[in-house]
Amino acid sequence: QVQLVESGGGLVQPGGSLRLSCAASGFTLDYSVIGWFRQAPGQEREGVSCISSSDGSTYYTNSVKGRFTISRDNAKNTVYLQMNSLKPEDTAIYYCAAGQYPSLTKLTYDYWGQGTQVTVSS
Repeated sequence: QVQLVESGGGLVQPGGSLRLSCAASGFTLDYSVIGWFRQAPGQEREGVSCISSSDGSTYYTNSVKGRFTISRDNAKNTVYLQMNSLKPEDTAIYYCAAGQYPSLTKLTYDYWGQGTQVTVSS
């Protein structure tokens, strides 16, 4: 059974950092693209970052470039999203997802986690 479990969310002040984890079970990350998405109240779910399975290439939406870093540890079957210099507009539920093609479009992903809340506030 394919399962993705996010963790690491929480409340942080503006300018702070968080590291999100996405632990996979039921399949290996070696053959999957993993993406991070977020959804703020009343807004569409948007792609934040993804990492390729083939060569580890990474992709970011413009609003997080230079602040967020995605990485993967295939031995632990886990993908991370390091988030630095957080802003109030980063507040959202963050989801990880597994797919076959590097993309920041949610329709290209087949499996989703339940999400973890990130709140950036003073």
